[in-house]
Amino acid sequence: MSTGQSRKYKVIGTRPVRHDGVDKVTGRAKYGADVRLTGMLYAAMLRSPHAHARIKRIDTSKAAAVPGVRAVVTSADLPEQGDRIVELGEGAANMPHLSSNILARDKVLYRGHAVAAVAADNIHIAEEAVKLIQVEYEILPPEMDVVKAMRSGASILHDDLRTEFASPSSGDSGPTNVAKQYLFEKGDVAAGFSRSEVVVEREFDTATVHQGYIEPHNATALWNPDGKITVWMSTQGAFSARQQTAEVLRVPVSSVKVVPMEIGGGFGGKIPIYLPPVAAVLSRKSGRPVKLVMQRADVFEATGPTPGSHIRLKMGVSKDGKIQAAEAWMAFEAGAYPGSPVGMACMCVFACYDIPNGRIEGYDVCVNRPRTFAYRAPGSTHVAFAIESVIDEICQKIGIDPAEFRLKNGAREGTRRVDGPTFPRVGMVETVEAIKNSAHYRTPLTGKNRGRGIASGFWFNVGLKSSVTATVNNDGTVSLVEGSTDIGGTRTSIAMQLAETLGIAAEDVNPTVADTDSVGYTDITGGSRVTFATGIAAVEAAKEIQRQLVERAALLWDCDPKAACYVDGGVQGPDGKRIGFKELAEKLHLTGGAVIGNGTSSAAQQGGAFGTHCVDLEVDPDTGKVQILRYTIAQDAGTAIHPSYVEGQMQGGVVQGIGWALNEEYFYDEQGSMRNATFLDYRMPTTYDVPMIDTIIVEVPDPAHPYGVRGVGEVPICPPPAAIANAIRAAVGVRMRELPMSPPRLLAEILKAQTK
Repeated sequence: MSTGQSRKYKVIGTRPVRHDGVDKVTGRAKYGADVRLTGMLYAAMLRSPHAHARIKRIDTSKAAAVPGVRAVVTSADLPEQGDRIVELGEGAANMPHLSSNILARDKVLYRGHAVAAVAADNIHIAEEAVKLIQVEYEILPPEMDVVKAMRSGASILHDDLRTEFASPSSGDSGPTNVAKQYLFEKGDVAAGFSRSEVVVEREFDTATVHQGYIEPHNATALWNPDGKITVWMSTQGAFSARQQTAEVLRVPVSSVKVVPMEIGGGFGGKIPIYLPPVAAVLSRKSGRPVKLVMQRADVFEATGPTPGSHIRLKMGVSKDGKIQAAEAWMAFEAGAYPGSPVGMACMCVFACYDIPNGRIEGYDVCVNRPRTFAYRAPGSTHVAFAIESVIDEICQKIGIDPAEFRLKNGAREGTRRVDGPTFPRVGMVETVEAIKNSAHYRTPLTGKNRGRGIASGFWFNVGLKSSVTATVNNDGTVSLVEGSTDIGGTRTSIAMQLAETLGIAAEDVNPTVADTDSVGYTDITGGSRVTFATGIAAVEAAKEIQRQLVERAALLWDCDPKAACYVDGGVQGPDGKRIGFKELAEKLHLTGGAVIGNGTSSAAQQGGAFGTHCVDLEVDPDTGKVQILRYTIAQDAGTAIHPSYVEGQMQGGVVQGIGWALNEEYFYDEQGSMRNATFLDYRMPTTYDVPMIDTIIVEVPDPAHPYGVRGVGEVPICPPPAAIANAIRAAVGVRMRELPMSPPRLLAEILKAQTK
């Protein structure tokens, strides 16, 4: 279901078959592990069995002596990084940290931390040889809890780490696990709380959760004798992977070419690199191409999940339900190295609401877990769980409908966030209205131990840089080359915007995702930016094609180009002359040859996107099991380019959010070993766990995009845990404040409530 205006377009808002669909459904699409090169070797990694230990000695001699082994590497084979911070477009990287996360240097900082690698004639030899590498460890106590890691006396991960405070601090506080403090303030918080007639303050905990992509990390590298390095890999950003690889290896970025393969899921987890530098050095030492593919346990234990967190949130309102003040304190796991999404959580925590007086304090904290990375709206789901739960409790206390509360306090155009920015035209209120007016919300819920909950969520969305090249073929089709990895159907969404601008069919555009030597610089596929930013680049390329086609038509008509214009899929000239796109394409060789349009986007920034969710569920009070009965999501997509893809993003995000809410968590023992590093034990939702998810596409166009696009991939994961927690409270009267709300945890709270 869609509410909006995309129907005024000819291509946008339609549902053409995706351009890569045949290759995907027939199995012909090539993923990272499908790479086969002449003389290729296979590599295996040695990983730490300890969560925290000092490396005293590594002996690789026995592994190197195994017949069929062609190369062995440790961190000693990677260049020293010095004290370097490198900007990667979408963020800066601390190079010593990035390098030592790829191969541990002085210490291992989590179970699964890579220590060495072996390349051999086949994977079986490599796996056996890597077991012969001898490592002497000095085991250190691990810090696994984010709050305990902040305390004095905690085991220190990095002796040289000092807290970067939001305001200047006095002197050196000594080694710490607290990497950074964030602080934002607006208005007079104390005065706001003094005016509040109802104040609710609660604490919340969320667990470490993995993105759960089907395809494991992979890289095949060839370090040619001429010094050129080619990497074939599944990545969310070929140019980012190229720069990270070049910086780790200390070679010019022009010496590295990354060929992006099809990607079997990412959700933020395939932005960082883990394998390319290792495969490349093994290739250099062996003189052969080397393939390195992670096992599933390695993916869980050694790649970036979303962090666990501890959040304290306080909100004060007047009796009529108007927010007066709010403050949040949050500590996020960074994992082994600084860089959790706590800064983004600060941007999102109060963004759905007009809060006149607010304070946000966030801490980035190192613990002995894998370095955390993005997972679909990183940081936003954590804080949505906290604030939307508090709001539901407030609505219960003052007796106001939760949808009405959100309409009364929802962010609008001109609302200034506590962290600073002022919203342009946004659709928060429209998503709440869509849920309030939905058949779901208007249908009474009946039955024992059943409850309904709603929650809202926000993601700011990003713009960043994109490039495309479009070439007109003489049969009237267009070849479109882009640099954005296609995860959710963006080949088609970009092709549709180019087709709309040119007035041709989406099927007449042939999109290709190219390697880093074949298209202009393009930032990652992440942050819900591709359909927005790469779409702008495609529109700019189409406009350039329009300009050139007008000139070509003017040559055919022997008239001034200023007397002609491009209109509705063709060129209109003087005296009623008109020539269509295909007819003109056939005559390009008569008027000067190829017509090529280039387009870029770098300055445009999105206004952000909102979603509001409604869920019905039933709780089994004897087991604590939750069954989702009905789910509806309303989200502002700005303009839905391909409604099926928008709906797919919305539904997929909800399913992941349900898993996060009810089952998913990293389970560590006291020694810091993950005890559920398989898809059997790490409990993700299946089709048996979720109902059909109803979607309402709200369209409030973003003025920063020529067609009003807003990114849609991040927001859907934000509200589900809070909406489910609110529904559980309505069903059995228990307020859950820790994720996941798994059967044992929920049952314990139900039994506790019964004894009061």
